[in-house]
Amino acid sequence: MTGRIQKALSGFYYVDTGEEVLTCRARGKFRKEGISPLVGDQAEVRLLGNGEGFVERILPRRNAFTRPAVANIDQLVIIASGAIPKTDPFLIDRVAAIAALKGCQVLVLLNKCDLDRAEGLYEIYQASGFPTLRVSAETGEGLEALKELIAGKLSAFTGNSGVGKSSILNALDPAFQLQVGEVSAALGRGRHTTRHVELHRLSCGAEVVDSPGFSSFETTELNLELKSRLPETFVEFTPYLERCRFVGCSHTKEKGCAVLEALKEGRIQKSRHASYLRLYEELKPLQDWQEKKK
Repeated sequence: MTGRIQKALSGFYYVDTGEEVLTCRARGKFRKEGISPLVGDQAEVRLLGNGEGFVERILPRRNAFTRPAVANIDQLVIIASGAIPKTDPFLIDRVAAIAALKGCQVLVLLNKCDLDRAEGLYEIYQASGFPTLRVSAETGEGLEALKELIAGKLSAFTGNSGVGKSSILNALDPAFQLQVGEVSAALGRGRHTTRHVELHRLSCGAEVVDSPGFSSFETTELNLELKSRLPETFVEFTPYLERCRFVGCSHTKEKGCAVLEALKEGRIQKSRHASYLRLYEELKPLQDWQEKKK
């Protein structure tokens, strides 16, 4: 029998088979093979009776994240705000680059639009090709459109602390009220630690994971890959990457760089390229250290 892991807690995996939710342990071979079943995994389970079972095999994943520990995410919903706390575009761009590396779609959600329309952020991400939506958990603006954009998908909600992740989830589905409180306490927000991740189904047909803030995205293991593929994770760079004068162009300061030319002509947003440069510099020292170690 197969099912999706809805929750992982204290060595138990809660697997929804479509008929029931089984409380499962994982076979010892996973530990030996260095594999950890994750929330979002499709798994083969062996029934033991009385609502219990064993996770026998993890089916191939489309992607996996370390923190939050989830798999098979269809899209990352990056919540930002033009009101207090105002979101730094770099935080959005960092997560969007990781999403691109993982093959996830990105939805930029501008909350608290009743207080601030976030014109600057809206213009940046609309122009950069990201689905961008203004919402207000307080007034309900944009929530019906949001339901359409997440229906039928597994989405992870993330954003800097205080932008209203839990409030949006509450507003999307009244039945989520208690669950948000429980998840928030278990995740230990403000301490940057994930103790408990759970997947929830909303009445609009969406599945969601409410994850910690941006600082909890653990990228150390991805740095070398992200460094080597960084230009392609900025989706609006794609049309220009093969047009640069020199092979191996870093798109930072080279003459004949098509990306820099597009930036100069306004076809790439300045803040997006600034985030690219910041990520490039952030990743470069670790790569140098790894190469020297070899």
